[in-house]
Amino acid sequence: MTPGLLIAAPRSGSGKTVVTLGLIRALTRAGIRVQAYKCGPDYIDTAFHSQASGRPAFNLDSWAMDGPLIHSLAARAQDADLAIAEGVMGLFDGAEAPGISGNGSSADIAAMLGWPVLLVIDVTGQSQSAAALAHGFRTMHPDIRVAGVILNRVGSDRHDRMIRRAMEAIAMPVLGSIPRDASLGLPERHLGLVQAGELAELEARMDALADHLATHVDLAGLRSLAGARPLAPASALCPPPGQRIALAQDAAFSFTYAHMVQGWLEAGAEILPFSPLADEAPAAHADTVWLPGGYPELHAPALAGAHRFLAGLRRHAQDRPIHGECGGYMALGEALIDADGHAHALAGLLGLVTSFAQRRLHLGYRLAKLLAPMGGYAAGTLLNGHEFHYSMVMEQPDEPLAHVTDAAGKDIASTGSRRGHVTGSFFHLMAGAA
Repeated sequence: MTPGLLIAAPRSGSGKTVVTLGLIRALTRAGIRVQAYKCGPDYIDTAFHSQASGRPAFNLDSWAMDGPLIHSLAARAQDADLAIAEGVMGLFDGAEAPGISGNGSSADIAAMLGWPVLLVIDVTGQSQSAAALAHGFRTMHPDIRVAGVILNRVGSDRHDRMIRRAMEAIAMPVLGSIPRDASLGLPERHLGLVQAGELAELEARMDALADHLATHVDLAGLRSLAGARPLAPASALCPPPGQRIALAQDAAFSFTYAHMVQGWLEAGAEILPFSPLADEAPAAHADTVWLPGGYPELHAPALAGAHRFLAGLRRHAQDRPIHGECGGYMALGEALIDADGHAHALAGLLGLVTSFAQRRLHLGYRLAKLLAPMGGYAAGTLLNGHEFHYSMVMEQPDEPLAHVTDAAGKDIASTGSRRGHVTGSFFHLMAGAA
C-alpha cells in the first residue's frame, strides 16, 4: 500500500498549489515516483501536477464520487513510492450539503484514505498566532491527522524563529519555512491558472519551484510522515460514451478528467484525438464526438473560421451522437459573443447563443437527471458533476437535456440542450450517481 500525504491550507490563497508543485517536482527529480492527486473539481491544477510528476494526475471528490471510486483512484498509486494530493480551498471547506460520500472537502479525502495532512500556512501578518491556527486544525476532527506544517511567505529569520518556537510549544513539527518570493507565482486568468500547455518555459518554471522547495523544506522528514489506510476493492471507472470516441484536445478544449478518459480506455474504447484550432475534423469512423470544456471564448475567431472542423461536426451529427460540455457546448451553438461584443458563428447544431461580454460566475456542484440519453447514459440517469463558467446564455431554444439541482438540493430547473443526435450543457460530468 503506497503511503500518501495531503497538502492542505487554512484557506484559499495560502500558496498550496505552488508548494505542491515544487514538492512533486523536487521528489520526482530525486528518483521518487510520485502519484499526484487534486481534491475537488479542477482540470487545470491536475495538468500542472502531471507535468511535475511525469504521470497522469487524478481528481478525488467526496461530493461527486462514491467511496469505491475514490479508493479505485487512490489505487492508481500502487506502482508509485508516494501519493501527494493537493487540497481544495481550506482543509474543512466543502459544499453546503453532503453528496455521495461527503461534502467535497479535502478533510473527507484525508479521513477516507488515511493520508496525513501537511498544513501550508501563509504567515503574512502573523507570528505566534500561526501556532494557535495549527492547533485548532489539528484538533478539529478526530479522523484527521495534521502531521506537520509548512510556513509560507516568511518575512525574515526572526519571523521564522518566533513561529517555530510557538510551534515547538504545541509539539507541531515544522517541515519547512519558505521565504516570500513573488517571482514563484503562476499566471492566472478568469477560470484559474493559465493552462500548463500555454506557459513558455514550463519545465524551467517547475525546476525553479523544485529548487526553492528543496532548499527550504525537509523532504526526507516529509516522506517519513506519509501514511495510508487499507484500500477497499477497486471498482470500474466511468463507462465510455461510445466505442470510438473523437475527443477534441487543444488550448480551446482541454478540460478532460483523467479518470473519465482512463475509464473509457479500460472499458475498451478507442480515443481519437483531434484539434479544432488546427481545423481538424473528428475522425470519420468515430461513433461519438466529445467536445470538452475549455476556453473557446478566447479562440472564437479561429473556431468560426475552422471550416473543416465545423463541416466534420455537421456530417457526424446527421446520424451519430455529439456531446459538448461547457466550452464544447458553446461551440455547438449558433453563435458565441466574445468579450468585445463581437458575435462569431459556430457549428449551429444547437440554437444556443452565449455571451462572454455579459458575464457572471456560475459555480458549484450539480446533480443532473437526464431527460434524454447523453454520452452513453440513458434518460433518467442521475449524474454528479459541477458547473464553472462565466458565459451567459442569451438564447437556448432547443429541448432541455437535464433537470439540475445544486449541492444543497435547490432546484436549478432544466438545463442544456438537445436536438437530434446533438446534446450539450454547462454541466461537467465527474461520475454517475445511479
